[in-house]
Amino acid sequence: MALTSALGTGLLQGAADFGAGFLLVWLLVVVLVIAGAWKVFEKAGEPGWHAIIPIWNIYVMTKIGGVEWWWLLVLMFVPIVNLYAMYKIYRGVAEAFGQGLGFTLGLWFLPFIFWPLLGFGDYPHQGTPA
Repeated sequence: MALTSALGTGLLQGAADFGAGFLLVWLLVVVLVIAGAWKVFEKAGEPGWHAIIPIWNIYVMTKIGGVEWWWLLVLMFVPIVNLYAMYKIYRGVAEAFGQGLGFTLGLWFLPFIFWPLLGFGDYPHQGTPA
């Protein structure tokens, strides 16, 4: 019985350690994305703190990328089509900084790399794409 109890305690401790490590990695990813988006917004002439307000940050991205504001409504309320709406918004942001499809996909699928890269890198804001 003592072996089972010790094994159970060890498993619980291991699970707790894993959970704490996972939480730290997740927080690092969130901080990287927020910091990158903050700098991107500032480069585009918007207040950086807008990056931390849910929904409003996507509206600001539509402004930066030259996408009509109503795409935000599509993004929130129309399943399946919302995937295209998010692509369109990210594409507009990438084009506003002179980047193409590869950067668009990076913003979407690897945000913890591409938002800081866009925000802290040598990618000047070139204005709203046509």
